[in-house]
Formats: sequence, structure tokens, C-alpha cells
Amino acid sequence: MLAIFEKKTTSVDLYRPLRNYIAFNYSDREAQNLEDDLQTLKQFRSDLERQPDPTPSARRDLLQNYFKALCLVETRFPISPDKDHINTVTFTWHDAFKQKQKASQQNIHLEKAAVLFNLGAVYSQIGLSYDRSTVDGRKLASHAFMGAAGAFAFLRDNASTKASIGSSTTVDISLECAGMLERLMLAQAQECVFENSIAKGSTPGVCAKISRQVGVYYEEALAALNVAPLNQHFEKAWISHVQLKAALFYAEACYRYSLELHEKEDIAEEIARLRSGVSALTEVKKSSKGASAQLLEAISKLEANLNRNLERAMKENDRVYLMRVPSPSSLPPLSAFSLVKPVAMNEVLDASREKMFASLVPDSSAKALSRYTEMADDIIRTQAEKLQQASELTRVRLKEMDLPESILALEGNFTLPTDLKEDVEAVQISGGPAGLEAELQQLRDLRRVNQEMLIQVEELLQKEAREDAQFRSQFGTRWTRPQSSTLTKNLQDRLNRFAANLKQAAESDGRIERSVREHSALMSILDRRPIESALPTLARPIMSLDANEDAVVGALKQSLRQLETLGAQRAGLEDMLKEMKRKDDILPKLMTSTGSYEDLFRKEISKYDHICEDIAQNIEAQEQLLLQIQAQNDDFSAIFNLEDYKASREKCYKQIQAAIAKFREIKENINEGLKFYVTLQDAITNVKQQCSDFVMTRSIQCREMIEDVQRQMAGLSFQDGKSTSAYNHNYASVGHQNQRSNSQQQADPRPQTPYYQPRELPTMPGYANPPPYSSPQPPLPPYQVPAASAGPYPPPQAQQQLPASHEYGQPAYPGWRGPYYNAHAQQHGSVPRPPYTIPAPYPPPHQSGYYQQQ
Repeated sequence: MLAIFEKKTTSVDLYRPLRNYIAFNYSDREAQNLEDDLQTLKQFRSDLERQPDPTPSARRDLLQNYFKALCLVETRFPISPDKDHINTVTFTWHDAFKQKQKASQQNIHLEKAAVLFNLGAVYSQIGLSYDRSTVDGRKLASHAFMGAAGAFAFLRDNASTKASIGSSTTVDISLECAGMLERLMLAQAQECVFENSIAKGSTPGVCAKISRQVGVYYEEALAALNVAPLNQHFEKAWISHVQLKAALFYAEACYRYSLELHEKEDIAEEIARLRSGVSALTEVKKSSKGASAQLLEAISKLEANLNRNLERAMKENDRVYLMRVPSPSSLPPLSAFSLVKPVAMNEVLDASREKMFASLVPDSSAKALSRYTEMADDIIRTQAEKLQQASELTRVRLKEMDLPESILALEGNFTLPTDLKEDVEAVQISGGPAGLEAELQQLRDLRRVNQEMLIQVEELLQKEAREDAQFRSQFGTRWTRPQSSTLTKNLQDRLNRFAANLKQAAESDGRIERSVREHSALMSILDRRPIESALPTLARPIMSLDANEDAVVGALKQSLRQLETLGAQRAGLEDMLKEMKRKDDILPKLMTSTGSYEDLFRKEISKYDHICEDIAQNIEAQEQLLLQIQAQNDDFSAIFNLEDYKASREKCYKQIQAAIAKFREIKENINEGLKFYVTLQDAITNVKQQCSDFVMTRSIQCREMIEDVQRQMAGLSFQDGKSTSAYNHNYASVGHQNQRSNSQQQADPRPQTPYYQPRELPTMPGYANPPPYSSPQPPLPPYQVPAASAGPYPPPQAQQQLPASHEYGQPAYPGWRGPYYNAHAQQHGSVPRPPYTIPAPYPPPHQSGYYQQQ
């Protein structure tokens, strides 16, 4: 067998020109960052110039790595005579078969072609190095020759044309030579397979086909060697070797096939095949000059076998069969079967996974990447929209057919629409209609507490007034301090207004209670647990003519399951699209591509074709299935009277919605009432404190005046003006007013300002008009509290104490702006704890002078 010698080259410095190009076109920093890659490339070229390597396999790996590096260099570094390019690099290579011939080019194409040629040559040397006397050795040799064929085929398809452009080139890297060497390497690979088939004892028919294919490969190589430019380039020994091999394996195929014919007793064709083989060997021996002795010995041995079998067959035919022997030219061609093929070097020499010079991305590659990304995104977006539209169509069609709800209703697994169910759950969590009575009781309790507090405040003022009147009657004109009624007029006005508000609130409470009673039957449906128990049921027909209900339901359920499967497939296809887009990194391939970007785009985009076909098939299957479900659902609706069931179900839905609306209305009114009572309670508490302070001050003044009057009566009194001024000063301190002295008042003819009169605030509307707890004024913003509030009442430190001058007599609801109507007030909808801590030692409210029933 033949092995190819490598091409020789001269030394080339790639490091300095490439580094200068990076520094000039990118930056010095970039050149420094790529120092390791430049050194690696320099080492590859240095090792390539040094021959031979320790082992052929190490040489093979070097050539593969260097070729991938050259692919990366080609797309990033323009090497050419152009002044703007790298024009200081010249590659020189000698012809492998005629060492005196050489080619020099200032481009990377010659370098790549030469490296590919040497890679094929090294593969052939590896194949020749194996021991072909063993089965494993022949297998390894066959694989090595197929690798060589792959390298030469890759050279022919990707590099020969570019490297042959121009005047400076060599024949060994031409298209014709690369194709011839590919055929030669395949012939030797198939020859190793033939030797193994003989060793394994394969049938003569199989061996004949394998042998004939060996001859075909040699014949194709010989045909290329006999025409220009190869017929004048190779030595005669090469041509003679290939010619002898072609004839040898043709004759071998005739010999093996004749053995099969002999077993079939087809003596006539056997004789013809043997004659054809002998004729081929006889003819080729005429041009055997320069052939190896081993090859000539193999030819002689085969020729002897052919003649021996031919003589035996002719005798048998003459004595037994007496068959007419056809001429060899009239015989059909022998069958051939190839068991070898060139190794695909696209994967072996794929540089897209290499990281060398990865940070250098030329503008052309960036633009090509952007264009490809737009193409891929458009495909993915279009297919994703199709999937989403298919899912939406399924949802709409099923909703129109009321599926699968009607099937679930038949099985007793029906449920409310999601939004309605959430509303019902919210009502039930808040206590439901059954919990309204407890909240109404809280309203009553809060109203009672406020009424009792008003009575207590009234009693305080009445007691003080009675004491003042008793002393005024006892001492007559000597009792000179102002009457209580003149000082407490503003306080009593406030108390009266509070009482009026409470009366109006009681009327609103009554309206709420009546509303609860009147709508209790409507709202009772909300207390059903689960709420689905209130829905109507879909029952089987009482009478059936053909008893096919189960079959109709079963077929419909089966179709729905198939539709669900299609939906799951769509979800999977959408995930596949996203995953393909995530993994679709074409930039490394762009950076190593030496052909047209459009060809690369078409190849890469084509990988989306199969998933697009799957999506189209899924959508088509869904459309057909929906038509089938529509027909099945029509039968189902007719059998189970589905229209009446839908009408009763919708009626139940509307009843639940009406109950929820009424419950929310009543709940909101109750909450407003609770807020009102709590706010009013705080206002009454503040007024009570003022009244207590007033009574205490009047008590102190009373004792002082009694002592003064007693001293006057005993003749020990002081001047009246001094005493009166002291009293008036005390009154001013109680009312938080700066009053003038008694002497100033006597000189001032203007009316005297009341001693206890805080500033009035604008009057707010009362608590009277329906709906409950409403106001003719525009509604105030909802009453809210921060989520961190620990209870219905704000913490003590958060309650804003009103100033002493605040008008506590203003209506506390709904326009009340007291301390409970601020950002720290209770949360809307919460129930305040009733302030039941105040004792009730006083008579019922109707005995109070400030809270009379109208």
C-alpha cells in the first residue's frame, strides 16, 4: 500500500505582524490580553516546521489544532498584499511529489490547503504503520485510510480552489490531485476490509462484491492519474502500482464470484468470469515495470488460481454440462459494495468551539450576527404566537361549549367561577351573615356606653349647679360669683348635640337591623359550606330511549383528554423553542466561516424546521379534535338537557352575587357605625374631663367664697374689689381665658366674655339621613389604618389629644374629624372592642335632661 509524504515549508513569523495589527486596529491592551493566543499560534507554526514529530498521532493532532487556529486567524486578520492588511507575511510550500516545485502566496489559503494535505498524508502514514496481519490491525488501518480520504476530500471541497488562484501554486493541492488521493485512500481502506472478510471466512459472493469495490476505487484513481495535470506529475511507479491494483482486485472479484457460480452449477458463466479475470491480469502484466515484488507475487498467485479453476470448469462442461460459454464482453458488470467512506472532517476541524482570539469581533461578523439573530427571533416569535393563539382558541371554544364544567357537574365536582368563589370565601372568612348579629350587638353596646357617659357628664354639671343655687339662696347678694348656667352654656350645648347625634345613630342602627332581618333569607346562601352545595346539579335523564348516555359521556371525556395532551405538547414545543434560542450561538461559526454567510444562515435556520413542522401538526390536530368535541358536546347537551341546567346555574350565580352585594353593604354600614361610636366616645370623654376640671375649680372657689362671706358677716372681711378680682382670676384659669380684673370690667361697658368658652369649629352635618351613617356632604375617604396595627383601637400614644379650645360639641359622625379619624385610626371593616369599663350607676337615658326621646 501507499503512504503520502508531507509537504515541506519555510519558516514564517506570525507573531509580530499579528500583534502589530491588533495594537493598531484595536488597542495595546487588547494585544497584551491576547499574548497567550499569539504565543500559542507561534508555537504551532514552529512545531509544524520541525519534522518529524515523535509519533504520527502527535503530528496529526498538531495539524488539526493548527488548522483550527488558522480558521480563527482568517476571519480576524486580513493577510494579503493590500497596504491596509497584514502584508508582511508570505507562506511558502514545496510540492509533495516534486520537491523542486514550490508556491509562495501572501494569503492564508495556501497555508490552510498545505496543512490539510499534510493532515491527509499523516493519516496515510498512520494507516501504513499498523500490522495488517491481524484483524484489529486491519481495522485500525482501514479507519486511518478513511481519515486520510476525509482530509483530502475536505481539501478538495474547501481549500483547493482558493489556494489554486494565482500563478504561484502546486499540483499536489489542486482539485484533481485531492480527488485522486481521496479515491486512492478509500481503495486502501476497502482493501483492508476485504482482507478481513477473507480472514473471517465470508461467502464468495460477499467477498466478490467487496473486492470489486476495491477495484472500482483504484480504477477511479487511475483514471485521474492518466489525465492532465496528474499524468505528467507522478512517477511511473505510482501509476503502475495503481494500475496493477485495479486489475488485481477486478480479477479477484471474478475469482470469488466464480466460486459462487460453481456452487450454483452455472458453469458457463463461471468459465466466462474466469477468462475475464485471466485476461485482465495478462494485460496488466505488460505494464508492470517498477511495481513491487510483493504485488507481482500476489498477481501471479491469483493468476494461477484462476487458470486452475478455469481448466477444471472447462473439463466439467465438456464432460457433463455441455453449456455454451458466453463471451466476457456480454457479461453484466460485477456487483460492488462499499464498506468505507471518508471521515467527516467538518466536526474534527470545527473551530467554533475554540476560544483563541475570541475577544476580536470584526464589524462584518457583528453585522452578520445581528442579521441572523433577527431571522431566528422572527421564526421563534411567529411560532410562539401560533402556539399561544392555539391555546387561546382552545380556551374560548371550550368556554363556549361550557366544557369541562358540564362534565364535572355531572360527576358532582362542579365549582364556582374563580372570582365569585373568592368573593364567597372572603365573606365566610369575615364571619358571614351568621356573624352580623354579634356585630349588631356591639353597635348596641357602644351606643349604650356613649349614652351612659353623657348622663354622667350631665349629672356632674347638674350637681354643681344645685350647690351653686343653694349657696346663692343662702347668702343672697353676698354670693357674687357668676351663676353656673352662664358658665356651662357651651358645654351643655355640646352635650345636647352629642345626644342628638346618638339619637340619629340609633335610628340608623334600627335601619341596619331591619335590613339584616329583611335580607337574611337572601344572604343565608352564603353560610352554605361548601358553597358548591347550593348550586343545582346536572342529573341523568329519568327515561332513556337507547341508554347511550355513558357512551356519549365517555367519548366526550376521551376527546377532552386528547385535547389536554395536545396542550401539554404545545407547552413542550414552546419550551423547546426557548431552549433552542438559548443555545443558538452562531458567533463562533461566523468567526470560523470562510464561505458565504447566507449559506451558513440557511444551514443554521434549517434546524428550526422540524419544530415548526411539529407545531403545524399539533395545531392541525387540535382543529380537527375541536370539531369532533363540538359534535360530541351537541349530543351530550341534547341528552342531559344542558340548556335548562345552565339557566338554573346562572340564576344561582346571580343570587349569590346579590347576597354578596347586600352583605357587603350591611357590613360597611355596621363598620361605619362602629367607627362613629368609638369616635364619639372619645369626644365625650374629652368633654367629661373638661366638666370635671370645671366642677373641681368651682368647688375650690366655693370654699374660698364661703370663708370670705363668713368673715364679712363677722366683720373681718377685706375689700370687695380685691376679693372679686381674685374670684374672677380663678374663673379665667378654669376656662383657659385671660380675663381682665374686676376693676377693669367695671370700667368697661362692653358685655362680659363668658368665662368658659372654647373656640367653636365649623358645624358639621348630623347623623340623621339614610342610608345609615351617611351624610349629605360628599363622602370622606375610606377609613384606613396601617397594616401593623395590633387591634381595632389605635395605641394610646397614637391618639391625638385635641386642644382645650376644640369644639367638642360638633357632630362626631360622619363629618367628625376627631382623633379616630386620622392615619392611626382603626382598620376599615374591623370591629372595635366595646369600652365596657364605665360603671352605670345612673338611671336610664330617658331620665336625662340632655337625652330626651323626641
